[in-house]
Amino acid sequence: MVDNQDDPISEALIRLPDSLDAIQDHFYEKGWTDGLPIIPPSQDRVEAMLKGMHWRDPDELIAEVPPAHGKATLRRIAVNAVMAGAKPEYLPVVVAALECTMDPRYGLHHRQTTTHGSAPLIIINGPIIKELHVNYGVSCFGSGWRANGTIGRALRLCHVNLGGAQPGVVDFCQHAHPGKYTFCTGENEDANPWEPLHVERGFKPAESVVTVSHTEGPHSMTENFRTDPDGIIEVFADSMATLGCNNLYSQGEPVLALGVEHADYLHKGGLSKQDLKQELFERARQPWRLVEGRGKSKGPRFPKIVDKNDPESMVPIINAPDDLIVIVAGGAGGKSMWLPTSGGQTLSASRAIDLGP
Repeated sequence: MVDNQDDPISEALIRLPDSLDAIQDHFYEKGWTDGLPIIPPSQDRVEAMLKGMHWRDPDELIAEVPPAHGKATLRRIAVNAVMAGAKPEYLPVVVAALECTMDPRYGLHHRQTTTHGSAPLIIINGPIIKELHVNYGVSCFGSGWRANGTIGRALRLCHVNLGGAQPGVVDFCQHAHPGKYTFCTGENEDANPWEPLHVERGFKPAESVVTVSHTEGPHSMTENFRTDPDGIIEVFADSMATLGCNNLYSQGEPVLALGVEHADYLHKGGLSKQDLKQELFERARQPWRLVEGRGKSKGPRFPKIVDKNDPESMVPIINAPDDLIVIVAGGAGGKSMWLPTSGGQTLSASRAIDLGP
């Protein structure tokens, strides 16, 4: 680490007292943490982390992270992964996640400075889920799993330390949510009756893939009694098309995390994933008279199907059915989760995880 506020992550080293408390205080005072204690990124620990991608040059430039445009070399990413408490085998996932947020579709510069209360959600697919013990079941958005917790945290620390997104200085997220610490889940592919997200996006089933979306915190949608697809979708549509939700005014690619029971009921009721998306595209709407003149600016790609001369013309939360991201995750029970996004300014991105030769 280098004691330089303009370039907080560097290959240069600093010497601190042999005191964990002193190290924590120094990093916190410099704004290099998320407020939680970190693992000191000693040279030995960073070198051990880099073994997680030993086939890559440690000084390879992966990205320049906005808005500070800090140079995210593999070594600097490894520093943040150490600080987050990650294992070396998690490093390829962290790198892929960072690459997702650098995709122009994601619009990281805006996301790092916005007032909107959203955070990068990492969704992991493929064999690596079980290899790394990524949680996709009970408490999939919660605590208790090292892979989920430290992979998500490492990405956040990269955004802060390399992109300069310090809260209240550059990051003006008005309220934020706990996903700003870490926000990572796997998809339960075994319980998914349809093709998983990465296959839907053109990857092979045997590939390990990261998708990153920028979402608000999960909102529970409870339906413990009705098991028919129409009844479940009615609950979803009403929950998702609420006034004040950015997706109603600016659409984008929101996320529906189906509970395993809801997914099973929908599948047994004869619906494909595409059918589900189509139904929600048609039913998760509000009339133009309620959308006009409230919420936020419309667009950037506002649905052409909305007749602004007709107050009863219905406004959807997505521009097309395929804009809805559907995954299966969570434990047993009659609940699914709805994760709105900041709107069409930020879309999701997917990357295959580089697992070496």
